[in-house]
Amino acid sequence: MQLIGLAGWSGAGKTTLLTRLIPCLGRRGVAVSTLKHAHHRFDVDTPGKDSWAHRQAGARQVLVASATRWALMTENREGPEPDLRFLLSRLSPVDLVIIEGFKRDTHPKIEVHRAANGKPWLHPEDPQIAAVASDVPPPGDLPWVPLDDVEAAADLVQRFAADAAAWRD
Repeated sequence: MQLIGLAGWSGAGKTTLLTRLIPCLGRRGVAVSTLKHAHHRFDVDTPGKDSWAHRQAGARQVLVASATRWALMTENREGPEPDLRFLLSRLSPVDLVIIEGFKRDTHPKIEVHRAANGKPWLHPEDPQIAAVASDVPPPGDLPWVPLDDVEAAADLVQRFAADAAAWRD
């Protein structure tokens, strides 16, 4: 399973780029899964649902299933936040996993940058960044594609995910 991360500050366009990359890569025959880091306390369940009541009663895991999808929720009340390798091990095999966020973790990444955000570039401080997708050319000599060129971004993702395959092993 190949993987690549998209790293950047909030508002840089990571999710927008990712939601354009998934169908583009799909048209190329690449099966994609994603792993998204949530920065805030989040919940995929809501009060009033049976699954929510199960978790509130103390169930460690709740699996909700229907004809169209299933979701496994695992409570992590006592433990530390799970690390990236553990989370990746929970995914079913696919051709490519694209990681959104986890910018401080050590894994191969493409930096997503938007000049209007006024945020600093990540790549000068992060040696794991192999390339950049941005609305302006980056400083330095990293490979770069325009942020709105999804075909070029897909080429970049495929190239660097293949080069990064050894990280997962």
